Amino acid sequence: MKICVPSMGQGGIDDMVGQHFGKVLVYTVYDTDTEEISLISNTSEHTGGIGLPPEIMVEAGVHVMLCGGLGRKAVAMFEEFGIDVFVGASGKVSDAIDAWMSGRLSRATQANSCAGHGHDHDHDHDHVHCH
Repeated sequence: MKICVPSMGQGGIDDMVGQHFGKVLVYTVYDTDTEEISLISNTSEHTGGIGLPPEIMVEAGVHVMLCGGLGRKAVAMFEEFGIDVFVGASGKVSDAIDAWMSGRLSRATQANSCAGHGHDHDHDHDHVHCH
């Protein structure tokens, strides 16, 4: 599974999470299967290019996007492309990935419905999907 995080600077696991999702220059991608890190340049219309960030991420095979926050319209757009969005990411890219893996980030579309979901500290990653 590929996890994408908007990054402040040049990207990478030690870069800071970019809080202006559409305007960052690069997205850091972490592959949970291979543990490899790769970078995606933001060539979308937000930075003078063509297309939208979800289109770029789909081409790169991204499944999940972690960010600080995102409006409903943008979340819906990601979902149309089959990408799950989790909000509440901050700190380094590695911090955001760790928070997601431990179930500390909220799924953007189900943040409210997940509020009553049981929280034990031994839960696995599937907890955050709130089926």
